Amino acid sequence: MKDWLRKHPQVRTIRVAAVDLNGQARGKRIPARFADKVVKDGTRFPFSVLNLDIWGEDIDDSPLVFEQGDADGILRPTERGFMPMPWLEAPTALLPIWMFREDGRPYEGDPRHALRAVVDRYKARGLTPVVAVELEFFLIDDSGKTLQVPLSPRSGKRRKAAETLSIRALDAFDTFFTDLYDACEAMDIPADTATSETGLGQFEVNLMHCDDALRAADDAWLFKLLVKGLARRHGFAASFMAKPYPEYSGSGLHMHFSVLDPQGRNVFDSGGPKGTAMMRHAVAGCLNAMHDSTLIFAPHANSYERLVPGMHAPTAISWGYENRTTAVRIPAGNPAARRIEHRVAGGDVNPYLLVASILGAALTGIEDAEEPPPAIMGNAYALEDLPQIPPNWDAAIDAFEKSAVLPRILPRELIRNYVLTKRQERHYIAELSPEEQVELYLDTV
Repeated sequence: MKDWLRKHPQVRTIRVAAVDLNGQARGKRIPARFADKVVKDGTRFPFSVLNLDIWGEDIDDSPLVFEQGDADGILRPTERGFMPMPWLEAPTALLPIWMFREDGRPYEGDPRHALRAVVDRYKARGLTPVVAVELEFFLIDDSGKTLQVPLSPRSGKRRKAAETLSIRALDAFDTFFTDLYDACEAMDIPADTATSETGLGQFEVNLMHCDDALRAADDAWLFKLLVKGLARRHGFAASFMAKPYPEYSGSGLHMHFSVLDPQGRNVFDSGGPKGTAMMRHAVAGCLNAMHDSTLIFAPHANSYERLVPGMHAPTAISWGYENRTTAVRIPAGNPAARRIEHRVAGGDVNPYLLVASILGAALTGIEDAEEPPPAIMGNAYALEDLPQIPPNWDAAIDAFEKSAVLPRILPRELIRNYVLTKRQERHYIAELSPEEQVELYLDTV
């Protein structure tokens, strides 16, 4: 880490940043000449900072604040190290950090540590998850009273229609995407295919699969920071909010995963299209935890605008082979690449909690040798007898808080803290108009 700064003498300041439960970057700006001290000794800020609400306010009556004297945790660099921040004008480096207790134990309210604990459980069984994510987002002109697709930097025109898989739509924002891919290269984020999606000014970028689930979550979190920051530098907004336009489909964050054994073989590969018993166990685990985990997949008020039957966002707890109407899909293709696609989450999620909850749910299914119900054939939206995820935010908060399966996946302190921040957000969001809610979520999530 010290060598990186010495090789980049133009960097005058650094940002040290941890991820809070809402996926927000929390940290400090530090002159580069004091960076060695941060690398060696870490930095400090209160445990409560990782449990702020979406506005960045303390949680009312939080046990982390006055009850515990608002005590400090110690923040140490993650293994990711320094990286540039290409969306800023001045040369600046970002140093991701995560929180520990004074005695060196990981702080269980840190979402990155929650994911690390799940990965360690896989390792204890000699297994390695391989993770990839697909992130959808909107490019938006928010300078007026209503949201619009930005003017094309090439034509100066504003196209007011969705353009699914349109090369023209991609070319219209070629300067932005060229800068985005250059920035991903500089930050070592494995951005792959970009496509134009079904929403107004909506795009999707796939991140390549990775056999380090922590790094895959890092990549997703950093990518969201980058896209939002770089768009502002280009004169418009980029947003991962679940549903900025009522009349168009929302943005999802789909996660694909497989699992390798100690010899590097895919344990989901049966040599044919159906997959192995272990794959079915993992599917069953994902389905069994889906209802109670919905608050992670849909964490905000706007999230539930996306979860509407027939609008390309699954609402039924179901699975199928090569079926995009189901919540869990088994894609076709080479059996050696057999994998599970989890399709429920919106783009507004915390990537660490998403990956931890899905991998943790799959592992419970593997541990218990659970079997899923029959795979769905045809349109899952048309089947009325399928179990459903919670239909609204209140029900999702209650299900998360009372869940019997989630304590097997996430630390109890994190569950408590997450419920506190969601209940406070739920309380105060009721005071905002729909326009104010969009303004809040547009930039934050």
